[in-house]
Amino acid sequence: MIAAWASLASFGSANPVWMGFGGLACLPFAARAATTERVVVNRFTGLAIEGFDPVAYFTDARPELGLADFEASEAGAVWRFRNEGDRASFVAHPDIYGPQYGGYDPIDLARGVTVAGNPRFWLISGQRLYLFGREQTRDSFAADPSRVLRSANLRWPELEQTLAE
Repeated sequence: MIAAWASLASFGSANPVWMGFGGLACLPFAARAATTERVVVNRFTGLAIEGFDPVAYFTDARPELGLADFEASEAGAVWRFRNEGDRASFVAHPDIYGPQYGGYDPIDLARGVTVAGNPRFWLISGQRLYLFGREQTRDSFAADPSRVLRSANLRWPELEQTLAE
């Protein structure tokens, strides 16, 4: 069972595009994901965003698991992709395709804490990918992205300095 909603027509606008994958929630998410790195990485696998292809959020409007055959190293993390094209796009523009704030939940950042985002709770806003720790924080962000981003942007530099490289 997949619960999903997306508005691809709003992709280029300030309106967010988002999806929730309730059916994937039963898959093991590393709540153990390291939260002492500038990019959230599973401490057991070394994978960023649990091995999901970050470019797929933009091209397919859904999370897709990447393959070990298509990996790249960026910002101290291993990223996986579905194909060479996605890998090349990410390597050329990691600032665009990588999750903002290193994959930390922007709602929590705005509160002054770092909480690892879950790649199953995501949203694209302003043509950037954001990950959230919970559906509720994603929904709260979607209601007023600019307000949340103002606070998160103010707090992120200080919080980022407390995270290991």
